[in-house]
Amino acid sequence: MGHAVRPNERVTASLWESPLNTSRPESAAIAQPGPQGLVLSGRWTALGLGTLGQGLAAIHSPRGTPAVADATRIEALDTAGAWLLHTLLQRLAKEGVTVRLDGLRPEFARLMDTVAPQLAAQAAAPPGPRPTVPSPLERLGRRAAAGAGEVLERLAFVGECAEALAGWVRHPGRIRWRPVLFNIRSAGVDALPIVGLLSFLLGVVVAYQSADQLRRYGANLFIADIVGISMLREFAPLIAAIIIAGRSGSAYAAQIGTMAVTEEIDAMRTLGIAPLEMLVLPKLIALSIALPLLTVWADLLGIAGGMVMAQSQLGVGYGEFLDRFAKAVEPSTCLVGIGKAWVFAAVIAVVGCFQGFRTRGGADSVGRQTTRSVVEAIFLVIVADALFSVVLSALDL
Repeated sequence: MGHAVRPNERVTASLWESPLNTSRPESAAIAQPGPQGLVLSGRWTALGLGTLGQGLAAIHSPRGTPAVADATRIEALDTAGAWLLHTLLQRLAKEGVTVRLDGLRPEFARLMDTVAPQLAAQAAAPPGPRPTVPSPLERLGRRAAAGAGEVLERLAFVGECAEALAGWVRHPGRIRWRPVLFNIRSAGVDALPIVGLLSFLLGVVVAYQSADQLRRYGANLFIADIVGISMLREFAPLIAAIIIAGRSGSAYAAQIGTMAVTEEIDAMRTLGIAPLEMLVLPKLIALSIALPLLTVWADLLGIAGGMVMAQSQLGVGYGEFLDRFAKAVEPSTCLVGIGKAWVFAAVIAVVGCFQGFRTRGGADSVGRQTTRSVVEAIFLVIVADALFSVVLSALDL
């Protein structure tokens, strides 16, 4: 009985080498001294085949004539060499040439008999189904299903965060104050210069664009109303949230995404450390504290920019501006802006951390999820601001 060889199993050359061969091993070779003769020699193994397969295309014999292949010089044979030799014989048979192997050692013949049925079965196997191109409607349905699945995952993530936060409220000793303070510094204190500069310039722009119209109607003093209400109610919380979404939201997604790729989050779970309590809640609490304070900072700098432009363009002094500002702006206007900032902070932190946990693969996935977190956070912040405007208008606030 021959040696049983499983599919895709490679028999090493040492099993089929001649014990009398002590010379230096040669690579496989094939020669055609005449139209009806082939000479096979060398080691027909995975290591000895080399580029022999490229030269097999030049082997041809007259159609309808028998040919003889001298295999006495084959020194070693494995499944790779048997496959290549069987392929050559099959190609010549399709061309109408009958090839007879002479001098093949018995062990090599048994290997050929074992490999031949497997190759025949592979050739006779029906081809697999051809991939079909989905229709536009099918692609739309798949995208809708993927979007619905992501919405459900996001809602589940929000629920897990709320549950973990409730655990902190019930057990204050579990609160990790050091990460919270670190995130307040990185998301709040370090962002003061850029938020203050952009808010000051935004106040300058608002006052400059309003100055020409107010000058026409002699209502220069009302520049305090425009700058105060627009900055405290809309521009300050919105510009601060957009800056934090691009600055801190992207950092959250990149940090958690890198930890997911390097399997640090799995290691935390193995050690019994809840990733939400270590990575998400400190960022959420810190941003909920830092963004309202940044909004107040943006209010002050935005009003300062409006005061400077009112002095230079409309001749409204600082004292007059502040006096009119105190009469025009109610405390509820400032509270509305701070309330918006608190909601924006929750949106930015949740989106950044959620996209970080969705990171799979390598560094390209980290960059992709970071970009998605910034775009999605800014989009949701603007949507939330629009909903605030509709609701507050309906409530006459």
